Amino acid sequence: MESLVVISFLLFCLAQTCYGDVLFSSLPRTLVVSASPLQGQVLKAEEDRITGKWGLNESFKASGVGIEYKNVKVSLCYAPVSQIDRGWRKTVDNLNKDKTCQFTIANGNYDASQTSQSFDWPIENDIPSATYFVRVYAYNSSGEEVGFGQTTDASKISNLFKIQGISGNQVSFDIASICFSAFSVVSFFGFLIMEKRKNKSPSEN
Repeated sequence: MESLVVISFLLFCLAQTCYGDVLFSSLPRTLVVSASPLQGQVLKAEEDRITGKWGLNESFKASGVGIEYKNVKVSLCYAPVSQIDRGWRKTVDNLNKDKTCQFTIANGNYDASQTSQSFDWPIENDIPSATYFVRVYAYNSSGEEVGFGQTTDASKISNLFKIQGISGNQVSFDIASICFSAFSVVSFFGFLIMEKRKNKSPSEN
């Protein structure tokens, strides 16, 4: 009996890396998630929105899954095609280090009394151009991920959509504005220096 307890503890540590880190590979896919974008559809930041819903998979209800669920977070996640050569978007099994899902669409309490819950999110202007999918995490009372669901398959190749970020013209405009501001500051100090030299008395020359 004692050895069984030790083995169980070691297995638990392996799944949680003994430091409270949760591995994505250890999470059950217990949630069913759907979202409005169609496969391959292109959405525009600041113009379009993403709507959808999520709920507990009916096949898990009888087993009591969901009892420990307290909160959920709906996230916008990078598809593999938009992670290539981009370490800052890298998928890591340890969720504390994972960079797949960086944008929060919605979060709130988990309501077991509802069959499904919906979300409606206007695409924000800081979302970069890329290919995405939607994922929902369920959290327990300790704030740890204990279940998930997503709009794509396990290989993350189906039901993907694209978001077209703010155009490069806006970026160019921002850069031009910064350069103009810097030029104005330099010009101001240059003007002060010239005025100071002008006002020097003949005796100082």
